[in-house]
Amino acid sequence: MSSKREREYEQRRYEKWQQRQAEHRAARRRQRIVVGSVLGALVLVVAVVAVINGMKDDTAPSSALGTETPTAPSTTVPTPAPSATRDPLTPDPALAEARTWTGDIALKQGDIGISLDGLAAPQAVANFVSLADKGFFDDTKCHRLTTSGIYVLQCGSPDGTGTDGPGYTWGPIENAPADGVYPAGTIAMARVGNDGSSMGSQFFLVYKDSTIPADTAGGYTVFGQITSGQDVLKAIADAGTTDGTESPVHDVIIEGVKVK
Repeated sequence: MSSKREREYEQRRYEKWQQRQAEHRAARRRQRIVVGSVLGALVLVVAVVAVINGMKDDTAPSSALGTETPTAPSTTVPTPAPSATRDPLTPDPALAEARTWTGDIALKQGDIGISLDGLAAPQAVANFVSLADKGFFDDTKCHRLTTSGIYVLQCGSPDGTGTDGPGYTWGPIENAPADGVYPAGTIAMARVGNDGSSMGSQFFLVYKDSTIPADTAGGYTVFGQITSGQDVLKAIADAGTTDGTESPVHDVIIEGVKVK
């Protein structure tokens, strides 16, 4: 091969080598850009999650006279400090019309007549009436019967376990007795212990005079009275609970609630 051809050959090899090097550098740049974009996206996601978590209420209710579950029967029946704004899902207290409502709770064991005080407990009555009108309580189980210290039948948890509610909570406490005495026939709201803004749908029916001490949030919202069917409630209580539990020995099912 002549010297000229050798030089041309070497020149072409050198140019191809430079081209490959340029391609490699370009590929590495593209890779760095992709990796940088992915890392940037991950940082953004982490930052967004951190902001969302920071907005969450870390004081999610545990249950007390139920989630609403009143805690130890001797001290609670069964959200953090009341918010300045009402949850938009919560029925407007004006629905209670500041009047007395009457109706009945139809249990499998018999009917219980009720009277609700829309003047003394407007939020609780508006809430109960609204849920009743929607059929929220229909075919739900009264999950808790306490037979020592306090004497109540607790209802209103849609899943029948005492850990569920209507999808919102509300407060503050209304019309709680200053002396902590809840006479037989009282209808009151269950809530989380020490949390006056944790009421939802769970309520309790008192079948025997009970003294329920206030906790740091106060007492329990009394919003109605039993007007008939106390014997039905007493019969449920007399049947007792399943051994080792607070579940009524016979299922207590709400077949329907009517108020007007």
